[in-house]
Amino acid sequence: MSVLRLPPMPAASGKQTWGNLPGAALSLAIAESASSAKRFTLLLTADSQSAERLKEELAFFAPELPVLHFPDWETLPYDVFSPHQDIISQRIAALYQLPELTHGVLVVPITTALHRLAPKRFLLGSSLVLDVGQKLDVEQMRSRLEAAGYRCVDTVYEHGEFAVRGALIDLFPMGSTLPYRIDLFDDEIETLRTFDPENQRSIEKVDSVRLLPAREFPVKKESVTGFRARFRERFDVDFRRCPVYQDLSTGITPAGIEYYLPLFFDETSTLFDYLPEDTQVFSLPGIEQAAEQFWKDVRNRFEERRVDPERPLLPPTDLFVPVEDCFARLKLWPRVIASQEDVETGIGRERFPASPLPELAIEAKASEPLGALRRFLDEFPGRVLLTAESAGRREVLLELLARLKLRPQEVDGWPAFLQSKERLAISIAPLDDGLLLQQPQLALIAESPLFGQRIMQRRRREKIRDAGENVIKNLTELREGAPVVHIDHGVGRYQGLITLEIEGQSAEFLQLQYAEEAKLYVPVASLHLIARYTGSDDALAPLHRLGSEQWQKAKRKAAEQVRDVAAELLDIYARRAARQGYAFQDPQLDYDTFSAGFPFEETP
Repeated sequence: MSVLRLPPMPAASGKQTWGNLPGAALSLAIAESASSAKRFTLLLTADSQSAERLKEELAFFAPELPVLHFPDWETLPYDVFSPHQDIISQRIAALYQLPELTHGVLVVPITTALHRLAPKRFLLGSSLVLDVGQKLDVEQMRSRLEAAGYRCVDTVYEHGEFAVRGALIDLFPMGSTLPYRIDLFDDEIETLRTFDPENQRSIEKVDSVRLLPAREFPVKKESVTGFRARFRERFDVDFRRCPVYQDLSTGITPAGIEYYLPLFFDETSTLFDYLPEDTQVFSLPGIEQAAEQFWKDVRNRFEERRVDPERPLLPPTDLFVPVEDCFARLKLWPRVIASQEDVETGIGRERFPASPLPELAIEAKASEPLGALRRFLDEFPGRVLLTAESAGRREVLLELLARLKLRPQEVDGWPAFLQSKERLAISIAPLDDGLLLQQPQLALIAESPLFGQRIMQRRRREKIRDAGENVIKNLTELREGAPVVHIDHGVGRYQGLITLEIEGQSAEFLQLQYAEEAKLYVPVASLHLIARYTGSDDALAPLHRLGSEQWQKAKRKAAEQVRDVAAELLDIYARRAARQGYAFQDPQLDYDTFSAGFPFEETP
């Protein structure tokens, strides 16, 4: 059901400006246009935060509309880190669905749309569907998964992993929310079940599984051979000293390999190649400036990092679409610039009858904290929908409204509210802002404007982050000579990586130096045994001797102190529990109101 009188979309290569869409009216207009259009919609934002927010708002206003989000890698150009597997999974799933969709919305930050991508034939040709009753060769399946970039592990926890245990195959496909357990009877798939990666317990049976490649580039033998040939052709360097080249040649996928993607293919594609030909485009103000700034940052990082002969770089035009080429491609489609700011009406310019909500914040110290909201509800003649972030927050809102003798009807989303006849309703929605429409007279009041913007709890988040700060998650976090702590051998110095051959197998080890120039070699797979030294200054860090009792004594002393503190706490709590306390009356809503309006950052 549409509430906005939307103008027709411009013809191909035409452009319009839609203005005066404050708050959530912006996403409402885009959702209604995309829902009524008989074509696909591309929504471009200036940054990733806007893209994530709009994706959630579109899903609220049009729950039946397919809404995809193509996320950014969240790495800097030419970084030596690879994106997280969950991000890669979401990107691959979106790209795989795009050619099949003729109706829906793809939300993309403009900087993400500038990245060059693998050609469509790679993604579509690397997928696989498994069905119950299908014949399956385990070894052939293992080879195919490894060729698609999946990692063979003992226990499956993350996207892109698989494990083979006799007649059971555990697999976490890219683009899937849950991993799958394949149960074989001889060479036939007997059952397919989802399972929880945390406790490894099966959840429910399914009829089929769709597999997508684990990476945005192929790692098959012939693809790696092609990569090596193109690498030698493009770069005039000693490739034997290039870790990226050597790692890939030995079957290791190096971090940051995504910025060598063009070397895996004869030619690359762009995001626009995946979209239907009759796509319509919505863009938010500021995408041109964001794209120009991104290209400036790319060129600066290229100039800063191109001097390293061990890590030669591809020029920016090989990895990213130039800004002028991107906007030239967009001009081929009908385009709308949707803005929250007001505009003057005219040819190609549409102004909507929307306005921002008045100030409705709850004033905890006032004699009537809900006075602004009460006055608005008394004076506004139209229908009102309130939204809360969760079911728990909805109950808090309902208790507050009960003070005003108001009992809003609970509805399941925006369409249900429009179809109902309720004058006042409440729903759960991930909205930061509301909206106020004059024709028809509708008001959407989000929770945030009522309680005000909460103070950012930076200290609390930093406290949580600091708790695990000494854990080493990636070798790039270590520098040579830095003091590190081995859980069994104490404090030593990190001396870099070294390759050793053990029983005919080459493997990488961390080289740690201890007192009297003793060396300890730790397999990379045992990185979890190593932690940063977090004591005094690095220069004053001790250097323990291998085989001595010094480290074991320090661990025993620490354990004894922990037990002493625990015993003291148990004694305090036991004496406290034995006393008769005084139960104060529960302040309930007064305390919730006070907490919501607390103007300071809380101490962790």
